Amino acid sequence: MNNTPKEGKSSKKKDSKFVKKIKQKIYSWHRIIGIITIIPVIFWTLSGLMHPFMAHFFKPEIANERLNVKPIDKSQLTFSIQEVLDKNNITEFKNFRIVSFDKSVFYQVKTVKGELEYFNATNAKKLENGDQKYAHWLSHYFLDDQKSPIKKTDVVTEFTSQYKYINRYLPVYKTTFNRPDGMEVYVETASGKLATYNPKSRQAFIWFFDTFHNWSFVDAISNNSVRIVFMILFLSIIFFSAVSGIVIYGLFWKQFRKTDNLNPKKGLRRYHRQIGIWVSLFTLTFAFSGAYHATTKWKPYTLDKMVYEPIFETKDLSTSSNEIHLDWNRLENLSIIALNDSIYYRAQLAESKSKYNSPKTDSKSKWDKKENPKNEILYINSVTNKVIPNLDLEYAKFLALYFSDPNTSKPACCEMDSDTESKPNLEKAVLLETKTITEFESREYGFANKRLPVIKLAYDTPEKTTYFIETAASRLAAVIEKSDVTEGYSFAIFHKFLFMDWAGKNVRDLTMVMAALIILVISVLGLLLFLKKNQ
Repeated sequence: MNNTPKEGKSSKKKDSKFVKKIKQKIYSWHRIIGIITIIPVIFWTLSGLMHPFMAHFFKPEIANERLNVKPIDKSQLTFSIQEVLDKNNITEFKNFRIVSFDKSVFYQVKTVKGELEYFNATNAKKLENGDQKYAHWLSHYFLDDQKSPIKKTDVVTEFTSQYKYINRYLPVYKTTFNRPDGMEVYVETASGKLATYNPKSRQAFIWFFDTFHNWSFVDAISNNSVRIVFMILFLSIIFFSAVSGIVIYGLFWKQFRKTDNLNPKKGLRRYHRQIGIWVSLFTLTFAFSGAYHATTKWKPYTLDKMVYEPIFETKDLSTSSNEIHLDWNRLENLSIIALNDSIYYRAQLAESKSKYNSPKTDSKSKWDKKENPKNEILYINSVTNKVIPNLDLEYAKFLALYFSDPNTSKPACCEMDSDTESKPNLEKAVLLETKTITEFESREYGFANKRLPVIKLAYDTPEKTTYFIETAASRLAAVIEKSDVTEGYSFAIFHKFLFMDWAGKNVRDLTMVMAALIILVISVLGLLLFLKKNQ
C-alpha cells in the first residue's frame, strides 16, 4: 500500500524531466537557428516591405504606356518593299514591318545579320543610324517629353541588375534623360513597345530589392547556382525556426504558462512570445513559398531566343506589297511569314467601325487603365494575292509545334536549348483549347509576360502544356505546365497574398506590409533578447 503512491510519484516525476529535456533542446535549437537567420530575415523583410510601397503606393507613372498605332497613310508608301530592297541591293532578309515617326513612314527591315535598318517609304533612302533614332523617338513619345535632352544611350543585350528578366524584352535600348529624376526608358524597337522605365527613386529601390531580397551580391562573388542554394538553405532554416517556435509556444504552452506563473516574464521576453506564436504562420508561408519559388530559377531564361526567323529572298515576293488586296484605310502594319512552303503577307488592320468600340475603362483590370484596341489579322498569299481565312490560328499551331520540338531540322530559328529540351512533341497531342488573349489576366496570362496579343494553345499532354504564341513577332511568349501552375499559385497565394484579392489591391498590399513588419519586429525582439542575455 505504501509503495504504490511512491511509484506513481516517481513515474510522474520521470515523465516531467523527459518533457522538460525535450523542451530545453527544442528551445536551444530555436535560439540557435533564430540567431543564424536573423540577418537574412531582416534583409528579406525590409526589402519585402519596400516592394508593395514602390510597386503600388509609390509607383512612378509615365504619360504613354503603349504606342498609339494609327492606320498608315498609303500616299506615303510611294515605293513597295520590293522596290526599296532592290534599290538598296538587298537580296535576302528576315522580315520587315512599317513604322511611322518624325512625320515619315519607314520600312523597318531585319537583315540576315539580325540588324534593323530603316528605309524611307517615300524615297527609298536608308536612314542612317535609324534604329537609335527610332529608339529616341519612342522614348520621347512614352514620356511625352520632347524638351529634355538625352544624356546617354545604351543597347542592352542581356538582363542586368537594373533591367531584370521580368521585363522579358531583349535586345532593348536604354535611353537616359538629362532631367532631375534621371529617368531611364527601355524600349524594344523591333516591336515599338515600352519595356520598362525607371526614375532615380525606382533605380535605388531596384538595387536595394535585388541586393537584399534576391541576394544578387552572391552572384557578384560566385554564380547563380550558389546563390539559389544559399537562399534555399536559409529559407529552410527559417522554416524550421518557425516550426520550433510553434512547438515551444504552442505544444508546450502549458509548461510555459506554469513557469510564467512562478516567475513572470516581463519586457522583451513577454512580447517576443506573445507576438511570435501569431506570426509563425506568416513566417512559414513566406519561407516555404520563397524556397519553392527559388527552385524555379535554376534554368536560364531563354524566351528571348524563342523566335522563328526564316530567311526570305526578295525575288520570292511575287505580289508587290502596294498591290495586295485589303482595306488600305484600316492598315496598321504589314509583315511576312512562311508557312507550309508558302509566303504570306500578314496584315494588321484596325477593326472596322461597325465592330470597333472605343476603349472602355476596365474596373476589374489591375494591369491597364484601358482595354487594348482590337485588331483584325489577315493573311494574303504572296503569289495568288488571295486572303486565306483562319491562318493566324494555324500559324500559332505551327509555331507551338516548332518550339516544342528542338530536334527537328528546320530552316532558321533560335538556339533551342535547355528550356525546351524537356517539352513533349505536340504533333500527336490533342488541342483542348484555343483563345486569343488581348488583355492581361492575373491567373492565366499576367502582366509579367509582357507580350500582347497572344494566342493560347492548351494541349492534352501529361504536363498539361499550354503555349502562348505572339504571331505578330513569330515568338514564344510563354509556355506553362502543370508544375508551373502549382508553383505559381503557391507564390501568388502564400508570398503575394492572392487570397486577399477580394478586398482589393490596396488592402492586399497593406496586409503584406503588416505581415512583413510583424516578422521584422519579432526577429529584432529575438535578437535583443539574445544580446541582453549574453551581456
